[in-house]
Parts: sequence; C-alpha cells; structure tokens
Amino acid sequence: MKYDPIKRIRFLVFVLIVSAAIIVARLFMIQVVRGEEFREMAERQYVRPTPDIFSRGNIFFTEKNGNLVSAAGLKTDYHLAINPSVLRDPKMVFEKLSAVTNLDEEVFFKKAAMTEDPYEIIGKITGGDDEVEKLKEMDIRGFFLERERRRVYPSEKIASHVLGFVSRGSDGREFAGRYGVEKQYEEVLHRDGDSVYINFFAEIFSNITRTFVGGGDEFSGDVVLSIEPTVNSALSKELASLKEKWGGRSMGGIIIEPKTGRIIASSALPDFDPNLFSKEKDYSIFMNPIVESVFEMGSTIKPLTVASGIDSGVITASSTYKDEGFVILNGRRIENYDGKARGVVDMQTALGKSLNTGMINIMQKMGRETFSKYMYSFGLGEKTEIDLPGESAGLVSNLKSKYEVDYATASFGQGIALTPISVARALSALGNGGLLMKPTVVDEIKYRVGAVKKTEPTVIRRVISPQTSEEVTRMLVKVVDDELLGGTVKLKNYRVAAKTGTALLNDGKGGYDKERFLHSFFGYFPAFEPRFLIFLYTVDPEGVQYASHSLSDPFFNLARFLIGYYEIEPDR
Repeated sequence: MKYDPIKRIRFLVFVLIVSAAIIVARLFMIQVVRGEEFREMAERQYVRPTPDIFSRGNIFFTEKNGNLVSAAGLKTDYHLAINPSVLRDPKMVFEKLSAVTNLDEEVFFKKAAMTEDPYEIIGKITGGDDEVEKLKEMDIRGFFLERERRRVYPSEKIASHVLGFVSRGSDGREFAGRYGVEKQYEEVLHRDGDSVYINFFAEIFSNITRTFVGGGDEFSGDVVLSIEPTVNSALSKELASLKEKWGGRSMGGIIIEPKTGRIIASSALPDFDPNLFSKEKDYSIFMNPIVESVFEMGSTIKPLTVASGIDSGVITASSTYKDEGFVILNGRRIENYDGKARGVVDMQTALGKSLNTGMINIMQKMGRETFSKYMYSFGLGEKTEIDLPGESAGLVSNLKSKYEVDYATASFGQGIALTPISVARALSALGNGGLLMKPTVVDEIKYRVGAVKKTEPTVIRRVISPQTSEEVTRMLVKVVDDELLGGTVKLKNYRVAAKTGTALLNDGKGGYDKERFLHSFFGYFPAFEPRFLIFLYTVDPEGVQYASHSLSDPFFNLARFLIGYYEIEPDR
C-alpha cells in the first residue's frame, strides 16, 4: 500500500482539533456551567489556593558528629481572612473562630461589615499547629486560611556575616539573597513559587519540559556549611568578652582547618540578627569584614618572611645579624617596636622578640624580587576565591615599589593591607606542610533531584617545602614556650605554634597614629599535626598597647575549648 503523507497530516490535524474542542468544552463546563458551584467550593477551602508561595532551599550548619542543624529555613504562618461579601452570619463566625484562636472583636466586625470587599485579613497564626488543624476542620463559607512562608534563622546572630539574609528587591517584588551564602548560592537556594494546589498532569509536563529544554529550578537544593555552631558560638562569646574588656571599633576571628581549608567558625563584631535585618539603620554592618575589609596586620606577617628566608636558603633559625635597633632606608628611619638595640642576635630571637630589623635583614638577603615572589606565592594581594561574595584582593603595591623601604615595611606587616581570610590562608601553609589551600565554608550541596555535590579540599600551590614548614613551626612553638608573656600562657601537654601582631593604624593623612593600633594573633595546634588554626584581630582597642595582652586570653580560651570539645590527643 502506497504511503500517503497528506492523509497522515489530515489525521493529525483532526486529532488536534478534537483535543482542542474537548479542552474548550471542559473549560466551559468548569467556568460557566458549574462556575458558581466551584466558586462556593473555593470559598470553603481550608487553605486559600495561593498560586506562588515563597519557597527557598535550606542552609545547614554541621555539628562535629556530622549532624545537620538548621541555619536558615522557612517558617509557615497563616493569615485568617474572610470574604465579607458572602459571610452570612458574622456573629456566629466570630464565636466559632474565637473559640479556637484569639481575635480582636472590634477589628473582626469592622471588617465583616465591608460587604463590598471580597478579602479582609482578620488575624494571623504563627506556628500554632493545633489552632490551624482545628480551623481546618471548620466548614465556614467566606472564611479561609492563607498560607505564608518567611525566612528564619534559628541561631540568630551566629555566623550572621557568613549566612547573609533574604529580602525583596528594590522593586519590592522578588525575594533573593543579599549577602553571605544566601547571595553566593542564590541559584541553588532560589526556587520558583510552590503551589498549594498542583495539577498532576501539568507537573509531569513541566518536569518533562525542564528535563529536555532546561530552565526552572531543577538544580536548586540545600546548602550544608562547614560551620560548627557550638564552635562558632564559642568564638562569638570570646569576641564579645574582648569587646567588653578592651573596647575597639571592630573585631573578628576565624577558625580553620589548615590541612583542608574548611572554615569551622567565622565571626565579626559588630554583627546582626538576620531575622531582624530590616531594623538595622547602618547597612555597612552587613558587609563581612573577614573577606571584604583589609588591614595592615603587623607582626603576624613576620613568620611568612622567616619562612621565605629559610625556604630560599638565605637563613636558618641560628643565622645571626647585628641588631642596632633601627635601619635607615631611602631617608626613613625604621625602628624595633621598643627602639632598643640588642647586638648580635639569631633569627629565633628576632622572631621571638618580634624585631623589625630582623625581618628587614631577611628581606635584604633574599633581594626584593625573591622576597616579593614568596609573598605573592603565599597569596598576598590575590583573592582566595572563598565561596562568599564581595571578597577583596588586598593592597600590596609595596611589593612592586622602586623603593627598598617599602619592601622593608612589608617584611614586618606594615604598608600592605590584607583581608583576614587571606592572612589565615597564608599562615595555614606554615603548619600544613607548605601548601596553600582554598578556604571554603560549604561542605556540600544537596540538589532536589537527589544528587549531592561535595566540596573537596583544593590545593592552590606549594609555597614552601615540608622541611621549611616543620622548621618554622618549631620556631613558633619556641616563641610561645619562651617569649609570649614570658612563657606563662603555654599549654602543658600541647605544643602551640603562634605569633602576635601589633600594627599602627593609619592616621588618614598618609602617616600612622602612634597611639592607635590593630592587634592580631594567630596560632595552630597540635603544632606538628595541626587540627585547627585560630586567627583573631581587633581594631583600635582601648587601654592596651600590645596584642599579647589583649588577644592571648581569647586565643588560649578557644584553644582549650577546641582541645576538649574535639578530644584532641596531647602531643607532649
């Protein structure tokens, strides 16, 4: 039999016409013939069929045992509403409803009297599951519940800068993440509105379309953070105590795993409650200073200079130089913190006593080009590519200067401004065997389709050799045991590698204010197999000159907490 394409086309057209006719007839039956019946049924629905209700993926903290704790989720509330135009007996309705939930009688009857208005809200239920269930059992024409979802942050201020928050756009229409993880992972967390009532066949067709055509929110999901809530709370409490004792404009801290780059805790003051973000008048408080602000860190940079000198082969811990208390370069006099000369000293002493002249000596032995190469290799002046928005790269133009004095100041942490996260990453390389790791706050993404994307530790590059890492660690342990507050803060059964930093603050006129400081402190432990690195800083503390006095207690309080909380075995 000969194939006739014309007949086939006519048959397909006939099928399409018949199908369209059936659909039109069905719609006519629903909307016209039985329209009043269905409208009355809708008015009796327990939950008003809101077409698009706010929906969004969850964010979780990860406890030390792997359990997930809600960091950001959705809470469902219900508006109690009436259609005054069809409400037959307002008094009876009020009596029924007020027996279940609290209603303002005056408000109810005032709105019930608006018979020309088809919609009036008469109350709200927040979290009252029992009330909602009882109201659902009622069959009252003209009364309905309207479901509403809102973003909630159960831990309030904990890791608020990491989380960010969700708000409507400037046009007041669409919800979206504005800071932190909420913004960084907007494409994952965003979901198209969930319908209260979903047509089964329409949903199937939609899924098929998304599979073959793309689009929609098929790649949406939940985000699991590496942030440990108990640890982050401990960090926040130490910062609050620091603020209470010494004041200061701002302060912050990071607890990171040197070997993986996973951030266990991150906090900064002033902070905010993302549940109440709309009440904040100063929007700058929402910026995360850990990744967005840059500071001249001072002497916490000195171990990087020492490590560079050792790795390049120009010094060892026992190498000596003559300390005259100052150095004059390009017409500028640079002194030690106390201006004192100590004669012939070795590099261990230079690090332990935090001598600026010692770091300048190392830089000069290396040469400007080699010194700069190492500083850049440690990632100073580049973004860490952490999975948070708004990261700054840092200001390190001194490393390209034609003046030797600029390299000299950089060697002891002045004249270069860095983000706390970039410094924590660089210092982690001292303890992890010499590797620069990518810092992360997200452990995994759980997609709605069932797939899971895990974050694997990422090595950016090798900066120093394992042998250099071990030698610098040994030197930093000796700094803690012998020099830090006279050796009074060392831990009996644990070796801690640490260093403080006290930097002069810029006076806003191109110079430095000798009465105002930025204090910083870093340390990792157990020193030769470090589980954690803690980095702390505070800007402009009052009544205290050196970081050893302001930050030693917070650091060791956190170290002891982590040792106990994670049951870390002693290493000496």
